[in-house]
Amino acid sequence: MSRADVCVVACAEAFRGDGEILAAAIGGAVTVLGARLARLTFEPDLLTHDGVCLLTGDVPALGAAPEVVEGWLPFREHLWLVLNGRRHVMLGASQIDRYGNTNISCIGDWPRPRAQLLGVRGAPGNTRCDPTSYWIPRHSPRVFVRQVDLVSGLGTDRGARELRRVVTDLAVLDFGAPGGSMRLVSVHPGVSVAEVLAATGFELHVPANVGRTREPTAEELRVLDRLDPGRVREREVPG
Repeated sequence: MSRADVCVVACAEAFRGDGEILAAAIGGAVTVLGARLARLTFEPDLLTHDGVCLLTGDVPALGAAPEVVEGWLPFREHLWLVLNGRRHVMLGASQIDRYGNTNISCIGDWPRPRAQLLGVRGAPGNTRCDPTSYWIPRHSPRVFVRQVDLVSGLGTDRGARELRRVVTDLAVLDFGAPGGSMRLVSVHPGVSVAEVLAATGFELHVPANVGRTREPTAEELRVLDRLDPGRVREREVPG
């Protein structure tokens, strides 16, 4: 078992209880594997897609085309799902603050940013209309900041519909602290609470009892090895 395996399972857990909803995993291989692992184990009603426009009837390995296609999902239908809250998206973020406001647009002042990133993309609509989770492969003060340079995705203080989980290479967090701020839920095996606090650039709520992120079962490891035989997940989370 690797740290990457734990992270995939933590991402999968974010989809627990969703039922028949589109699982949109956008933040990287770990998020895609999390959604597919959830569907193949404890959340069989999840809708998964090929990343473009096909709803998959089977759950292929990373990089493989689906053998069974359940339907076509053109962009207009995808937008209907977004606007009606029928999509749980797991995104990445270049910056995130204690209320879950995220930035994927630029670093630095808007008139003359030091770095230009993706732009806000669909982050405003996703966070306003749908359950949203985040995958952050490098938990650091550069990402977990007091104030984002530009708000792309809405936080709990700006009208986000439901910010579910933040999974990082160190821990699992949610927004269950007073005022809807970020709370430490669990640390991954081998990680201490002190390490998480040192890697966070704002005051993080730490409850009296912080759990340990659960490890994958033997069956989940078997499924993961089928979904990712090349262990691409470990390129995102070494060790």
